[in-house]
Amino acid sequence: MSESPPSARSAPTVPYASYLRVYEPLAAFPEPERAHWADYARRGAAPTAQDELRRSLTDLVRVPVVGVPAHESADAFTAEVEGVLLVCPWRTRLRGWLALQELVESFPGPVLDAALPPVARRRAAEDYERWRERNPDARPWIRTGVWQVPLRWFVLVAQEEREYLPGERLRYRTPMVQARRRLARALRALREAEGYGVLADGLVEVGSWLEEFHPRSMVELDYGGLLHALPAAGLAADRSAGELAEGLAALRAGDAEGAAEAYGVLADRWRAVRERLFAN
Repeated sequence: MSESPPSARSAPTVPYASYLRVYEPLAAFPEPERAHWADYARRGAAPTAQDELRRSLTDLVRVPVVGVPAHESADAFTAEVEGVLLVCPWRTRLRGWLALQELVESFPGPVLDAALPPVARRRAAEDYERWRERNPDARPWIRTGVWQVPLRWFVLVAQEEREYLPGERLRYRTPMVQARRRLARALRALREAEGYGVLADGLVEVGSWLEEFHPRSMVELDYGGLLHALPAAGLAADRSAGELAEGLAALRAGDAEGAAEAYGVLADRWRAVRERLFAN
């Protein structure tokens, strides 16, 4: 497996964000986009996830603040698997609109007003509404977690798919067919048990998203900037995917107590990570 080379890392590393990405085969894209990505991959100078995040943060410190980019990104992440080029478009503008919706739902008005003036939010909402009318089926190839890896993401991957290079990356990569199979199996177990409604609902939503992509796609769970924000010893010993799989196996075996214990330990660990969001 090969992938596009990283760009120079002269700027400071930006922590906080993890990512769930889908890489689709080139054949999944219509023309002229297919030709664009083929040429893009041949150039071999794709930016990194940190580059993407820095560009987003740069917009937020401009005057006036740019909450959502005026133009869609023409960048993507690429990988080659068994001779097949896979592409994960950034779609930064679309993700900016979706993130803004989440902010409006999650934060009180005064906090939002201080970060992004009402007039800017209103303009962004109007732009998104017009764009959505022209692109009703559009969806992002990338999902972002802030100061966490959402536990439901670990359902999609297996512990043996973990790739860890200290100081460089911690990620899982799996074929789409495997991710869908694991999700469906986990959902059956969760629906037959009690007390896991939130996790089950989250899986339903992720499953609906995955169904939008080509069956020969690849799913990537990337710790992203968390690799630079969490202790190296903890990252080296991290078995989150394996622990969640063990909890689900206990649930399927009728061991409700064992499942609850495994899930509780995992949830507490990631809750402690999320609480860093509010540390100063």
